[in-house]
Parts: sequence; C-alpha cells; structure tokens
Amino acid sequence: FHTLEEEAVYRQLLVAFGKKGIQAWIIEQALPEIEEEADRLIKRMTDNRMSIKMETQRETKKGSMVETLDIKIGDELGTRNYEMFSGGEAFRIDFALRIALSRLLTRRAGASLSTLIIDEGFGTQDNFGRERLAEVINSIQDDFERIIVITHLEELKDAFPVRIEVAKTLDGSTVSVN
Repeated sequence: FHTLEEEAVYRQLLVAFGKKGIQAWIIEQALPEIEEEADRLIKRMTDNRMSIKMETQRETKKGSMVETLDIKIGDELGTRNYEMFSGGEAFRIDFALRIALSRLLTRRAGASLSTLIIDEGFGTQDNFGRERLAEVINSIQDDFERIIVITHLEELKDAFPVRIEVAKTLDGSTVSVN
C-alpha cells in the first residue's frame, strides 16, 4: 500500500509518460520543422500549386478541442483530405513528407542521410510530374551519399547520370553500368 503522496507522484508519472505527455510534446516540437520542409518540397514539385499544413488540434462537433494529427493539402481547388488526391499527387505528397521526416531524424541524430531508395512511383506521374520529381531528386542529391531510383520508364534514363540497367534475356538477366 502506498501513501496518498506516493499515489499522486505515480499519477503524475502516468500522465507524463502517457501519450499526452512527453510523446505529445516531442511531436509538437518536431511538426513545424517537418511541415516547413515538406511544404517547401511539395511547392517545388508542383510549381507552388500545392501546400502541406499539419494540424495537431481539431474542434469537435460539440465545440471542444481534441488532439489530432491532420495533414491538410491545399491546391488551386482549396484544402482537401489526402484521400481525395490522385495517385500521382499522393506520391508527391508522400515523397515530400518522407524526405522531410528523414531530414529531421538525421539532423536530430547528428548523422547524415546515406542512401535514399525510390522504388517506382514515377508511373503515377504525368510528364510534368516526372520532370519535377527528377528535378527535386537531383536538387537533394547533396543530402545523400547515393540515391537509387528504380524505374521501368525509358524517358527517365537520361534524368540521372549513372545508371545500372538490368535486362532480362532467355539466359537470365544481364547488368550494365552506364
């Protein structure tokens, strides 16, 4: 059995280490940095047509505030839920958020981003989207020791200076470095 004083301390610790305590505080501190970086990237990929905003509180129907993490995407049609965007638009949003999160985590760890692997995704883009993604990838190349892009699209071959091409033959696959 504990004293009332001990019980009060344990209750405080329960709140501090619960999801509304230190965890929430860390997320609150990190979100502005992630939002700023993701917004910068998505604007660059879309000629300033899209933006990303993160909200951590939302008003309920009853008028009270509730903790949340809503990612709001704005474009020329207004602000919409992520689910309302096409596959190509969602890929760009995801890409911007992943890069922003990666940069935050490595900065906080005092490390560097060594490898970025992008597996497909270009097929969801129109020509404009593919060009923009290639530009963004090239613009962030100094942040990584290597960037590996996996794609089957012929028109992207010239977008990257070094390529490892895999070709299937009757005797198996062949590999060449260009």
